[in-house]
Amino acid sequence: MTLRYTVLGAGAMGLRFGVLLQENAGAQVDFVDHWAPEVETIKKQGGVYVSRDHENRHLVPVNIYSPEEYQGEPDVFIVFAKQMTLQDLLERSAHFFKPEKQYVFSGMNGMGHVEKLNKYFPKEHVLAGTCLIGTVLNKAGDVDFIGKPGAGSINVANETEKPDERTHEIIADFKAANLNPTLTTNFLGTLMTKVVFNSVVNTICTLFEIQMGQFIDYPGAERLSKQLINEAYDVTERAGIKLLNDRETEWKTVEYVSRVGNPLHYPSMYQDMHNGRNTEVDYINGYIYDLGKKYDYEATTHDFLRGLVHLAENTRKFRQ
Repeated sequence: MTLRYTVLGAGAMGLRFGVLLQENAGAQVDFVDHWAPEVETIKKQGGVYVSRDHENRHLVPVNIYSPEEYQGEPDVFIVFAKQMTLQDLLERSAHFFKPEKQYVFSGMNGMGHVEKLNKYFPKEHVLAGTCLIGTVLNKAGDVDFIGKPGAGSINVANETEKPDERTHEIIADFKAANLNPTLTTNFLGTLMTKVVFNSVVNTICTLFEIQMGQFIDYPGAERLSKQLINEAYDVTERAGIKLLNDRETEWKTVEYVSRVGNPLHYPSMYQDMHNGRNTEVDYINGYIYDLGKKYDYEATTHDFLRGLVHLAENTRKFRQ
């Protein structure tokens, strides 16, 4: 029997997880979001419009609520919010948390969200992971799944690194939903492996306003990628974090996902920049640099890119 899920954060990835669990795994899924236009639009439409690679746009009925009106009791929360807005979402949702029996999974980008989840849920009930799945929120109530059915994959780990019965039930539902999960027992290594990936693809594509396939088409993409990958690995090795891949495999992952997996995808950081929102660069490239500083190592290229992204954010005001 499938578990009951509530998605906190009905943006691009939250909708993809929830809709696939609802449609493919037959799970009962509710959505909770603190962005009023999303809640109001989906309620008015009677669901969310879903496309795949810009085609076959159709309405999928879903249940959505603001945090204040929700009273459901799910078995598992799936959390997808921006790092900068997560604390607000959790504070507004805390009245329906039952941490003694509920589990929470988050596949958010960057680092910093686990510490916020730990304020509400014990480590034994926290799972986190990484998602190599391209999804775009076109506008409120309208989402586009990038890639064919079954495209992409996720890595999942327990914060305790000790999978239990509930963990295996969650993984089974994710498999039924066609999310292609892999369960690992390397928590920080799992999360940081995606941070390294994002520190290359998300940041560069955002700065140059390009798709992943356009980035990898550049003959110098390997050199740029490896400079960032090598700095990030220098940091994680000093911090005692063992990543899931070696350096060469991480580059091959960047190349494959950009060239084959999601060549037409604009990464989430680009989507934030394009829509006038602040980006999560401080939780990605900035996190790598700040972690390195703790071990007397300066990942200067990551810090430089962080500065460029903030410069780009600042210059938007002159284009209005």
